[in-house]
Amino acid sequence: MCCAGFLKIMMFIFNGLIFLAGGVILGVGIWVTVDKSSLLGILEGIKDAPPELAQLANVGYLLIAVGAVLAIMGFLGCCGAITESKCMLLTFFIVVLIIFIAEVAGAIVVLVFKPQVNEALQKLNEEVVNLIKKDYGSDDAFTTVMNETMHQLECCGYNNYTDFTGSPFQKSTLRYPESCCPLTGSCIESEAESQKTRGCFTALVKLLEDNAAVLGGVAIGIAALEIAAMVVSMVLYNNVGK
Repeated sequence: MCCAGFLKIMMFIFNGLIFLAGGVILGVGIWVTVDKSSLLGILEGIKDAPPELAQLANVGYLLIAVGAVLAIMGFLGCCGAITESKCMLLTFFIVVLIIFIAEVAGAIVVLVFKPQVNEALQKLNEEVVNLIKKDYGSDDAFTTVMNETMHQLECCGYNNYTDFTGSPFQKSTLRYPESCCPLTGSCIESEAESQKTRGCFTALVKLLEDNAAVLGGVAIGIAALEIAAMVVSMVLYNNVGK
C-alpha cells in the first residue's frame, strides 16, 4: 500500500513536469509561428527550395502539436494517478507508447536519410545566394530576417561576404552588412575580406555539432523517463481496485 502511494506521488510529479514542459513547448511553437524574424523566414522566400528543407518552415506548427500532446499526456497522467482511473491510466500508457515508437522511428529516419539531408542543404546554397543578391536591401522583411540571423549566429551571408556582392544594399552603399565586419565600425570590401567572418551555413552546422551530445543525452533521458512512466502507469493500473 505504501509502495502504491509512493508510485502515485511520483506519477503526479512526473506528469506535472510533463504538463509544464508541454506548455513551454506550446508557447515556443506559437512564438516561432508568429515571429518570422528567424532563419526559417529565409526558407519561405525560396521558391525552389528542396521539399525536405521547405518543411522546416512548418516547425512552429510541429512544436505546437508536440506541446499540446505533452500537455494532454501530463493531464491524463496526473488525473489518472489522483483519481485512480483505469481509463485515464490506460490512455496515458497508450499515448506514451505511441510517442516512444514515433521517437524511435524518427531517430532511425534521421540516421538513414542523413546523407540526403546534407545533399539538400548543399542544393539550397545557390537558391539562398541568389535570393540575397536579389532582395537584400530592397525587401525589408527579408533584410530583417537575414540581419537577425547573422546577428544571432555571428555569421556573414550563407557562405561568406561575397554573397552580398551585387545585392541592392551593396550597390547602393558600396558596403557590406556590419555582421561581416564585427571588428570594425564600417564594412567595406577590403575589411570584409580580411576579417573572414564565417558563413551562416557553417555557423549553423557548427552549432548543431556542438550541441549534438547534449541533444543526444536529453533524448536518451526522455526515452528512459517514458519507459519508467509506462511501467508505473501499468503498475498503478493493475493495483486499482485491489
